[in-house]
Amino acid sequence: MFNILTLRDTIRIEPSKFGKPLEAAALEELKRKYEGLVDEDLGYVIKVIDLEVNPVGRIMPGDGGTHHQVLFTLLAFFPEMHEVVEGEVVEVADFGVFLRIGPVDALLHVSQLMDDFISYDEKQGVLRGKESGRAVTKGDILSVRIVAASFPSGRSSGKIGVTA
Repeated sequence: MFNILTLRDTIRIEPSKFGKPLEAAALEELKRKYEGLVDEDLGYVIKVIDLEVNPVGRIMPGDGGTHHQVLFTLLAFFPEMHEVVEGEVVEVADFGVFLRIGPVDALLHVSQLMDDFISYDEKQGVLRGKESGRAVTKGDILSVRIVAASFPSGRSSGKIGVTA
């Protein structure tokens, strides 16, 4: 599910950015810090949408930058268990298909695809049901239910599992 989140943080504006408008410098810092972040509480952060920066900052001893309180809004994707989503097939393999749901890819295993014997045609990149004749190829849009979701931690890259 896509969420709009409002957060508060303190950011550091480097002295080299003092010539820029405060909002522009703060937006650059927030984008660097949050966009692309994957967090168990926030989800997959896609974009910083809006911000309000306090023009009164603090200077810490030994640090040339200024520290400002910022109230900002993020767009994030958080996969919720049992949520039904639509995804585009981005890769077909003999063991299943990868679907793009939001900013991430999810695995739909062949055993979850259809109640049929499935054959894989590597040349055409197609999974085809033997009796039903149904086929899944790259570019197809599928409705799926999220059945497993884990966020990256340590060496794990995190995974999303779905069923059709």
